[in-house]
Amino acid sequence: MNGNKLEVTFHGRKVGTLSETPNHRIAFAYAREWLDTGFPISPFSLPVKAGVFVPSSMNFGGLYGCFADSLPDAWGQLLMQRMFAKHGLKPDRVDLLTRLGAIGNAGMGALCYQPAWSEWSLQALSDLDALAEECRRTLIGEQTEDADTMFALAGSSGGARPKVMTEEWIIKFPVAAEDQDAGSMEKAYMDCAERCGIVVPETRLLPSKRCGGYFSVRRFDRETLPDGGIMRRHMLTAAAILELDWRSSAMDYHTLMKLTKILCRDRRSEVEQMFRRMCFNVFAHNRDDHSKNFSYLYDETNDCWSLSPAYDLTWSNTAYGEHTTTVDGNGRDPGIKELLAVGKAAGLSAAWCEKIAKEIQEETYPLEARYKNRTFL
Repeated sequence: MNGNKLEVTFHGRKVGTLSETPNHRIAFAYAREWLDTGFPISPFSLPVKAGVFVPSSMNFGGLYGCFADSLPDAWGQLLMQRMFAKHGLKPDRVDLLTRLGAIGNAGMGALCYQPAWSEWSLQALSDLDALAEECRRTLIGEQTEDADTMFALAGSSGGARPKVMTEEWIIKFPVAAEDQDAGSMEKAYMDCAERCGIVVPETRLLPSKRCGGYFSVRRFDRETLPDGGIMRRHMLTAAAILELDWRSSAMDYHTLMKLTKILCRDRRSEVEQMFRRMCFNVFAHNRDDHSKNFSYLYDETNDCWSLSPAYDLTWSNTAYGEHTTTVDGNGRDPGIKELLAVGKAAGLSAAWCEKIAKEIQEETYPLEARYKNRTFL
């Protein structure tokens, strides 16, 4: 396979070409046909115009954020490394274009890459307990079933927790002994978020003989059509849009509010949604609120962006004990004061902000108290 060039497609249409520069950055150029009929696949970094775009930073290893979003995080990276090793490749020497080619049509969102290693087909899942065991064995380095099969099930997934995907659902598995009720905890958090007025996807707790249940969430980067088909939706994380290294504390909720106002054309409902999510993360003790845990969906028909449903809402700490995204500069112990400062700066009334913040504080208190002494992956 030629690792020096890759075509990017969207719903079967050619978007453009990725190629490696001599200094190992990944350049991008729109296809001629996309220049006439397409939209900016990254709203700030890649306006629709002729020419070659080259990333100015190495935050994603020399790749633009919108393409880096297609690559997996910790769990998917592990599966990808195992697959490369099976095919005789040294994982630490595999370049970014080859990694995107391995993702092919299986990435989150709507962007696909050609030539692809394989047209990955997501199959219906049956024995979840058996899959959970395969995930556990994979995580601790034991020999497991075919590496290609495991990669097809979850090799493009984000996050650290083991998981598998179908065209419509993502199912997460616990692995450590202290993690066995993580599924019921995440389900409780998502239900609580919905009671707090936050838009969440459909979720389920699937039965298990091994643990308290497997948390399952309906994919919002896929849309079921009236004829039963599945349509991919263009989706970008805040990290990708802002070209931010999500592993560092490089963002404040002021930035997220401003981004939401700009992308969503100052629609008040979207700004209010972001305010609710900020309050929930503060009061429910979700401190892993980094820039990849906020996403936006693009509607090509109406040429507009909107916040995606909320996801990855759990009790979580960070290694340094602070919110990954600060609240008016405070990451350690933000409260009503900081929440109101962010809301008012975004144009929301102080009275409304205080009312919503206190309602969410009251709603989340039993949940935070229940899980605050637990340890989860």
